Amino acid sequence: MILNILIVAILGWFVFNFIGNQKLKGNRLEVADFNEAIQVKNVQLIDVRTPSEFKSGHIKGAKNIDVFSSEFKQKINELDKSKATYIYCRSGQRSQKALKIMLKEDFENIHDLKGGYMTWKSNQN
Repeated sequence: MILNILIVAILGWFVFNFIGNQKLKGNRLEVADFNEAIQVKNVQLIDVRTPSEFKSGHIKGAKNIDVFSSEFKQKINELDKSKATYIYCRSGQRSQKALKIMLKEDFENIHDLKGGYMTWKSNQN
C-alpha cells in the first residue's frame, strides 16, 4: 500500500516536473490577441522575414531578424530571453520555424502571429 502511494507520488512528480515543463512555451495568437498584446510596453516584436519583405511593410515597432539568415541564432541570442517575445512572418510558416529555434535557445515566453503579416494586414482598417 505505502509502496503504491510512493510510486504514484513519484510518477506524479515526474509528469509535473519533466513532461509538463516540456510543453511548448510559445503559442499562436489570432490577430486581435496579438495586436492587444503588442500594445503593452516592454515586449520584443520580431519580424522573421527577409529584409526586403520587412522594407515593403511591417508592424510598427518590429525588429527584423531574418530566420534564414546565417546570423539568426546570434541575433536572437542578443535579445532578452525572459521578456515576452512576439514573432511573425508572411504567412506563419517561417515564424513557426523561428519559434522552434528560439525555444531550443531557451526563450521563455514566445507568441507567434497566426496567419502572419498577410493576415495582420488584411485585418487593419
